[in-house]
Amino acid sequence: MSDTTPRTLAFHNDYHAGAHPAVLNALVRTNGIPQDGYGDDEYSASAREKIRAAIGQPQADVSFLVGGTQTNQLVIDTMLNAWEGVISADTGHVSVHEAGAIEFSQHKVLTIASHDGLMNPDDIRAFVEAFYADPNHEHMVFPGMVYLSYPSEFGTLYSKGDLEAIRSICDEYHMRLFVDGARLGYALGSSAPHLSLPELAKLADAFYIGGTKLGALCGEAVVFPNPAGSGLCAQAPQHLTTQIKQHGALLAQGRLLGVQFDALFTDGLYEEIGQKADALAEQLTDVLLRHGYERYLASSTNQQFFVMNEQQYERLTRAAQVALWEPPRDGQYIVRLVTSWDTTREMIDELDARLNA
Repeated sequence: MSDTTPRTLAFHNDYHAGAHPAVLNALVRTNGIPQDGYGDDEYSASAREKIRAAIGQPQADVSFLVGGTQTNQLVIDTMLNAWEGVISADTGHVSVHEAGAIEFSQHKVLTIASHDGLMNPDDIRAFVEAFYADPNHEHMVFPGMVYLSYPSEFGTLYSKGDLEAIRSICDEYHMRLFVDGARLGYALGSSAPHLSLPELAKLADAFYIGGTKLGALCGEAVVFPNPAGSGLCAQAPQHLTTQIKQHGALLAQGRLLGVQFDALFTDGLYEEIGQKADALAEQLTDVLLRHGYERYLASSTNQQFFVMNEQQYERLTRAAQVALWEPPRDGQYIVRLVTSWDTTREMIDELDARLNA
């Protein structure tokens, strides 16, 4: 790129820029040190202990997998019985954007209508009650798990009260609660009320801490907070490493994931990345609003959504890379803009200037 070529302003996703410098430096620094494979390296061991300390669960089972789709498929497949499916918002990632990975593992996704990406606990209860009230339910797919994303696919957050209500429904009907944390760091960094890691670990049977969208080259840390299965939470799957490998999610060079999560959970970096991106997302939103763009919904995390006409869309896409969220309807475009570890105030100021031009 020449000095006269305008730089690309990337706001289309939060995994376009490679690794956070601290993560990349850790990979370089440890590169020549021999280690055992498949996650039995010292860096993975250190990362596990740091995650256990962060969630307040010293006995938690922590495993590192290559990506979010593999993690969702593994957890859902290994925690459900053959006759069970998983409840998800109709906008949920496992329902919409995972190419049928859950159905490929022989489990049906049971969808519930959502509002701004969130399921209402009353709707979950009504769905399960209707299932068991049906005299033919033995011929149907049993609801065995509730899956939700925190934040949701629209960057919105469940309240603590709603999550506690969902947990209660799961306990009443012997369902597991699985939380997709692909963007968990942005929930932790939100200026809006949100769960802490220890609070999440007490509510979920399983959840994962996303790395790919929070400064890692790749990788997710799946956590079973209560592996012994005592109390309310379900027991962790048996022979988990074996099953991770069966799902194609186990790296021989497991150190790649361990080193990255060890760096992310050193000196509060993981939550720092989320806080910075969320704060910049608010500033980005202010710029768009000032230029006459209308919010599609309110989000307190790093994903921001706007609705616009064709002229506004063309103007915006000339200025920056953004994501068209769904096909245009009636001349309206719904667009997502995303901040991440590499977003700067200077990028937002540059977008402002280009929209003024």
